[in-house]
Amino acid sequence: MSSNRKKINLLPVVSSSIIGATIEWYDFFLYGVVASMVFNQLYFPSNDPFLSTLLAYVTFAVGFFARPVGGIIFGHFGDKLGRKKMLILTVMIMGGSTCLIALLPTYDQIGIWAPICLLFLRVVQGIGLGGEWGGAVLMTYEYAPENKRGFYASFPQIGLSLGLLLASGIIGLLTAILSKPQFLAWGWRAAFGLSIILLITGLWMRVTVKETPEFQNVKDNHEESRIPFKSMWKNGNAQKIFAGMGARYIDGVFFNIMGVFSINYLTNYIQISNSIATLGVSIAAFVMCLFIPLFGYLSDRLGRTKVYFWGSLITGISAIPAFWLMAHSAGNTWLIWLAIIIPFGILYAIVYGPEAALFAELFDAGVRYTGVSFVYQFSGIFASGITPIIAATLLHVGGGSPLLLTLYVLFSGLVSACSVWWISKLE
Repeated sequence: MSSNRKKINLLPVVSSSIIGATIEWYDFFLYGVVASMVFNQLYFPSNDPFLSTLLAYVTFAVGFFARPVGGIIFGHFGDKLGRKKMLILTVMIMGGSTCLIALLPTYDQIGIWAPICLLFLRVVQGIGLGGEWGGAVLMTYEYAPENKRGFYASFPQIGLSLGLLLASGIIGLLTAILSKPQFLAWGWRAAFGLSIILLITGLWMRVTVKETPEFQNVKDNHEESRIPFKSMWKNGNAQKIFAGMGARYIDGVFFNIMGVFSINYLTNYIQISNSIATLGVSIAAFVMCLFIPLFGYLSDRLGRTKVYFWGSLITGISAIPAFWLMAHSAGNTWLIWLAIIIPFGILYAIVYGPEAALFAELFDAGVRYTGVSFVYQFSGIFASGITPIIAATLLHVGGGSPLLLTLYVLFSGLVSACSVWWISKLE
């Protein structure tokens, strides 16, 4: 492929991947932001606030359990039919399920069917996102020049921070301008309903993008695997799969602790207003947009595994001073924001920037969609899905002290560092 063709194709490819990924993550993490604010009251009412919040986080976790199913399904057809077709389907599934959540009756209106329907839609969301991430990063990775794949594959990763920025920003704005009864009555529904605008935009962008040249070459040479999920375990890939899942650990834990659970911690334990907490996360998400491509670029220059190794350790350690500062902030907004922005907006990007290219390089093109989706989504059950539950439990057991929570984050960083070292030995 000529360099001119790359220049022509990369801009729409990168743009569609970022926008599509932003939509998916907005839909998915909007649920996480709202879970402890609304769903615990409207869909899981209980005399015990801790139990209500825990039940709300259980449905949050269910989405992560559904993601590997989506990764296997869409990975299979993405490796046989193409990346583009699957990405159109995933954005429709995610956007549609989120819009339906906006219209869902509460427990007081339809009883037990309310949490059941919410659980079902959360599963649908998980299946959609399970196929989304792998396709989005592969569109840019497989179009990019080989010496710039870390840089270009990091751009869909920006969708995560933009999605979180939109989710937390919109919720923060709504909680600031609406009274609590108004927000509970209809404000949160407006945030979910906005997904229809994002859905239309994402569909338009993705329909205009062509299939990746690398997968098209697989199709032209009739090299598609009959059963990609079975094939991805062959040729010594089993060790790469397990090492990749271990490397993912710090990513999932740290994101959900700092981007989702920190809001619950600040509002319920430090007695900070929800708007201040969500605004701090929003600022961190904006800062992260700048640093993700920087560390993706550095991984092209310094080596993928080296950057990820040190990023895992630094990120894992950073939770300790971050939560110490929150706990001893005495309600000072600037100290709280500092405790969120530096570790979450900057240090986390050391891991998340190179991650897409790191996982993509573990597999051949014929099974790559299935491989990266399985590594990322299956490990997400343990790294991401149950993290808010673990965090809530550790804080409850510790009487509100974040010590046990920060030690858990440190442990996840050590696991990821060891795993990426293992990957370096398999190269």
